[in-house]
Amino acid sequence: MADTNTSFDPSTSPYSSEAAADLIRQKLEEIYQSEPSALQELAEAESVTRRTSHQDFMYSLGTSGKDLATIQTEWHNYYQSLPDNEKHVVWQEFYASQSQVTGQPAATTTLSDHKQPSNRARTKNPKLRDVRSTEDLQKTIRHNVTAGGKLKAKHHLQSLAFGLGMGLLVVFIFMFGFFNEVFISPFIQPSRASASTPLIVGSNSVASNGTPEVIIPKINVQIPVTYGETSTNEATIESDLQDGVVHYPTTVMPGQKGNAAFFGHSSNNIFNPGHYKFAFVLLHTLVAGDTFYLTYNGKVYVYKVISRQIVDPSDVSVLNDVPGQTATATLITCDPPGTSLHRLIVVGQQISPDPSGNTVATTTVASSSATPDNLPGNGPTLWSRVASTGLGKTVLILVLVGFLVAILRWISAPVRQAFR
Repeated sequence: MADTNTSFDPSTSPYSSEAAADLIRQKLEEIYQSEPSALQELAEAESVTRRTSHQDFMYSLGTSGKDLATIQTEWHNYYQSLPDNEKHVVWQEFYASQSQVTGQPAATTTLSDHKQPSNRARTKNPKLRDVRSTEDLQKTIRHNVTAGGKLKAKHHLQSLAFGLGMGLLVVFIFMFGFFNEVFISPFIQPSRASASTPLIVGSNSVASNGTPEVIIPKINVQIPVTYGETSTNEATIESDLQDGVVHYPTTVMPGQKGNAAFFGHSSNNIFNPGHYKFAFVLLHTLVAGDTFYLTYNGKVYVYKVISRQIVDPSDVSVLNDVPGQTATATLITCDPPGTSLHRLIVVGQQISPDPSGNTVATTTVASSSATPDNLPGNGPTLWSRVASTGLGKTVLILVLVGFLVAILRWISAPVRQAFR
């Protein structure tokens, strides 16, 4: 049996007060070896307006533009250089900021409180609410926009050039979509299938095929001609122009005495139907003495250009017989190409076969036809087609309103800034 009278000596016991103090010091030293997360400490520094020296250090790191790895390294080195009492202050500040952000009371500091949370616990932390002041938010935004003041004049010029470039691209696409007939008409080259057309044609020459055509060697045009239309309605003529050049119903046919008139597009919107939108785009290059051909009823009729003029769309007199001429053919198109402002009139006199053998037209106007008020023009533009619909008008109004609102906001921005 143990001697119960043996006295207890604290100085030799492993549970002496000095040993307990050493154990506590060891635990505290281990605790403060681990600092709060750099991301959490950065959020703490940004969330307060009056910062301590530790928070000022972290805030300067966060706004220095350095990457996260560098910030974590410098924060670790800074924390490890602090004495234990300052490390304790860092943790107290951390707990205080967490209670302010989450609305939960700060917990009493214990040994276990200083342990780093596990990965699982960190992933379940609620999203912190941003409690920064408006002034701090504005400073942060300005800092981010200017890359911490590192942007130079050339960077601003590059941004301006990019914005202007994108704006011009959008305007070009918009303008091309609505008015492409004007943009692309100078670059159109009609078919070169007419290269084999003979320049000298006898009085008994026979057309190479049974399809009525207009052939203009100088501008490489060889296009079908639609005969038999009886209406002078402009919409009807526009529809016929999708299939080629159109003979106007109030005028004579080739081989008859008088003036035969033919309409063709100079440049039409590429979104409109038809394969002959650029039939007469180069008609303006013809001069007196040039020749063109008409094939009709299996025969070839040759014409020499004698005049060229530009008239208003209302000048329908160009459809009448040409004074002093037995048989003529008049080619008509819009001018300038891609518009309907004026009409280009090219008149050719028949030189083969001999026009003295032409017959007299029994009738030049079908019963359903009437003398037109205007000469037919190009088809409707994409702009007119969009603006003529209810949906198109609504979209255009909304775009216009948005544009006006943007201008008003831009004008009033300095005024609003002055009252802040």
